Amino acid sequence: MEKLTLQQLESHLWESANILRGSIDSSDYKNYIFGLLFLKRLNDVFVETAKRIEEEEQDDYGWHDRDEHQFFVPEGARWEDIRSKTQDLGDAINKAFEKLEEENTSLQGVLATIDFNDKEKLPDSLLLQLMQHFSKIDLSNASLSEPDMLGRAYEYLIKQFADDAGKKGGEFYTPSKVVELIVKLIKPEEGMRVCDPTAGSGGMLIQSVDYIKEKGGNPRNLVLHGQERNLNTWAICKMNLLLHGLSDHRIEKGDTIREPKLLEEGELILYDRVIANPPFSLKNWGREEAESDQYGRFRFGLPPKTVGDYGFIQHMIATLNHEGKAGVVMPRGVLFRGGAEGMIRKGIIEEDLLEAVIGLPSNLFYGTGIPACVLVLNRNKSEGKKNKVFFLDGSHDYQEGKNQNILRNQDIKKIVVAYDKYEEVEKYCRAVNLEEIRENEYNLNIARYIDSTEEEEQIDIIKAVTELRELEKERDEIESIMYGYLKELEYCE
Repeated sequence: MEKLTLQQLESHLWESANILRGSIDSSDYKNYIFGLLFLKRLNDVFVETAKRIEEEEQDDYGWHDRDEHQFFVPEGARWEDIRSKTQDLGDAINKAFEKLEEENTSLQGVLATIDFNDKEKLPDSLLLQLMQHFSKIDLSNASLSEPDMLGRAYEYLIKQFADDAGKKGGEFYTPSKVVELIVKLIKPEEGMRVCDPTAGSGGMLIQSVDYIKEKGGNPRNLVLHGQERNLNTWAICKMNLLLHGLSDHRIEKGDTIREPKLLEEGELILYDRVIANPPFSLKNWGREEAESDQYGRFRFGLPPKTVGDYGFIQHMIATLNHEGKAGVVMPRGVLFRGGAEGMIRKGIIEEDLLEAVIGLPSNLFYGTGIPACVLVLNRNKSEGKKNKVFFLDGSHDYQEGKNQNILRNQDIKKIVVAYDKYEEVEKYCRAVNLEEIRENEYNLNIARYIDSTEEEEQIDIIKAVTELRELEKERDEIESIMYGYLKELEYCE
């Protein structure tokens, strides 16, 4: 049996976007394509398992027995049932999703976010074309050339839509190299609780799992939690995790600041690792709710009404256990803005929670050229790092791209090696004592601590003055000749 490669699957998915192109807005493609991909995958694995039981046991119970399957696909929700329809296909797909949610508690609310029964956007002829297109690929386990292929293809598609739809697609997509950098800085381990309070499409949680696998750890005993406000993105996150085979997770729907849902007995759950890329400088972030926060998250002060960055930072600090570490992407403004933010920053620094400030190249993110940084927060600094903050200027190391700049593998390695060694590298990084930061009035602007400007040539003062005198003499001679001419022409006395 010819196995499906990742490249074949990716081009097949991209082709499905081309089928939709022109009919609907590109920011809506993803919901339909992800929905059908998910439906086809659940169906193919279900059929594969049922057929295997039939062959091995000479019995057809695999088609009816709930317990034989991770996801049970009931009649009416199976691919062939939907394909046999020639009209009202959208309605048939919606009903299939409803049946899947009824049968599988882990899918509740995930598929209901996608409405295929919109005849204006998706006429039967277009849906028929899409169904035929997806029928060409077999997504059973035996057909895939690598086990994590579906998740990988899914991420490819998420990235393509971020490229394709610019800002709209980028709202829930952090470039994977930035995610990889943060994961390598905070180093999650097996057995840990890991949380992303602004989970987006789940990339940070998935890369945490990948990192643990690479290090030879077993990610099975990892607790993955997250919360996401945008309903469609929440559904994509759930599907993404499930397609990566990560069924044991908890992703809540809702606004992390206004309504944190990752709670145990009314208290915030505490984590070993918290990792996030919150929305940059969110205007309407939830200041009113924060004023009466019952979880004590904003003890360093309330951020300004129109800039939510320090709301997210404080939420992350509040959800770390006593040995916990966090990595967060922030706009550079958090390093030096004054007022309420300056007071919060001072409190965090004085409590010795800030371990590192890492400057990133500009223009790495979809839809914004704002230069960003990574903050590493640590509730349990090692002895040699106490009362110090490690500064690193990584803003000069990147590859220029057409729309975005790109962090390369060597750039990530350079940052992580320097961070792990914790030694000074001229014009690149050094550990700074809190005393020096106090002298700078808690301003963390990287340029104050790392001088990465190129050396200017030493000027020979005596030589320069002599040259200047020569030039002045020449000018005087030219002026006197000019005045001579003007006098002759009677322009001046």
